[in-house]
Amino acid sequence: MIIKQLKHGSMENFCYLVGCEQTLKAMVIDPGANVKRILSEAQKQGLSIDSIVNTHGHGDHTAGSAKLKRLTGARIFIHALDAEAVPEADMRLSDGVDLSAGALTLRVIHTPGHTPGGICLYGEGQLFTGDTLFVGDSGRTDLPGGHRPTLAASIRRLMQLPDSTVVWPGHDYGPTAFSTIAWEKRHNVNAKEYGYYVSDDM
Repeated sequence: MIIKQLKHGSMENFCYLVGCEQTLKAMVIDPGANVKRILSEAQKQGLSIDSIVNTHGHGDHTAGSAKLKRLTGARIFIHALDAEAVPEADMRLSDGVDLSAGALTLRVIHTPGHTPGGICLYGEGQLFTGDTLFVGDSGRTDLPGGHRPTLAASIRRLMQLPDSTVVWPGHDYGPTAFSTIAWEKRHNVNAKEYGYYVSDDM
């Protein structure tokens, strides 16, 4: 799997260019407004973008979706419960659906709480978490559609993944740009409240 993490915007968003090493087909996760940079990186890596995935419907994660679709012909995917935010979307997702780019497959995990249609994408030991889980923290729940107990349940579900799973968040809000499930269990500020804390002594 080819992973290129691109930071953009005043909110320090992360966009991801995720490609198949065999076919060089790629998907873009949460394109921000700087579509030119995404296309430049894809060209640099020799990747052909054929899908665009929005982890949720907030504008800082979807701003570049329609333009990127026009320029590449790629299809846009978003969960059904957030689909109104992206009228250009081609497919409404649900939990457990597999998305492919060439031989690469990522599974949709529905993780509501930040928004009703929030999702994460998981495959080959990599987890793209949008605004569900950050490095050391979690997404906010004080915006319309947010619900803290629901987000807690979503994150507890993610904590069932292997400890070695790499966490790729939707914003650069933590001490590092990515982490692991094991690290989050020990250091995330919400770990005890949300019920997934694991001590180093265990």
